[in-house]
Amino acid sequence: MSAPRAVLDALRLTIVGQDEVVESLVLSLIAGGHLLLEGAPGVAKTLACRALAAAVGGIFHRIQFTPDLLPSDIIGTRVFDQKTAAFSTVFGPLFANVVLADEINRAPAKVQSALLEGMQERRATIGLETHPLPAPFLVLATMNPYDAEGTYPLPLAQLDRFLAKVVVAYPSRDEERTIVDRFGAGEPPLPSDVATLGDVAGWQHEARAVFVDPKVRDYAVDLVRASRAAELVAHGASPRAALALVTLARARAYLDGRAFTVPDDVRDIAPAVLRHRLAYDDRIAVAGTDPEDIVRRIIAVVPAP
Repeated sequence: MSAPRAVLDALRLTIVGQDEVVESLVLSLIAGGHLLLEGAPGVAKTLACRALAAAVGGIFHRIQFTPDLLPSDIIGTRVFDQKTAAFSTVFGPLFANVVLADEINRAPAKVQSALLEGMQERRATIGLETHPLPAPFLVLATMNPYDAEGTYPLPLAQLDRFLAKVVVAYPSRDEERTIVDRFGAGEPPLPSDVATLGDVAGWQHEARAVFVDPKVRDYAVDLVRASRAAELVAHGASPRAALALVTLARARAYLDGRAFTVPDDVRDIAPAVLRHRLAYDDRIAVAGTDPEDIVRRIIAVVPAP
């Protein structure tokens, strides 16, 4: 069985910089959760998702979310065949190992709900039949924070379904020069079949056996509880955030080749787990406070064991 480090190295051969994004993709794969990527256009969000699917030999589907999208465009529909005089099922793009939901906030609530139901239940109902989604199954959703016109904000309850949210920053000057050199003459081939889907299933099984000390567990719980009492926060993180912290801590330890978690595993992934799960009151606009600063304060006030 290949090691998850092989996938990480394969992604770094394609993606220039963006270390947090690359690591988060692999951690989400190991943890079996879904990832939300927020960043400006052109910062390699789509390329990173395609590279991940190629590295594990999985089926990749991209869905461009638009205001006129329908739930059947995602999950599929029943089609009447005039030759056989019977209905047949046509599966939608949700039936893949890696699904890229591009600009998820540009589709209405019914479409978002159809996608998020599949994320939660790992199955989709078409007509009177319910079909399991492929395993492993990973949804990578993107959002553009700079263009809010024509968008439908995701409710907090739906955002909570994502294991983590990563902010994709612009590359540095040196990284941008490397991007121009690497992709200026065309996109190079993506490293493929570095691992198999069977390997991914094995990683997920072994990561669940990584030991979590009660002190590390309590640290994760205390971080989530601290978010509910933080200044300028109207609604803190749910218990699902504590589960996400522990799950990703296990995945991070497994990626590093450890059989146990440490407090640093929880602290380092806490911003990605908490930032999309907090709702802020109106005073945050008056105070001019950056929500990222509030997340950092929450992490800073909770002592690590």
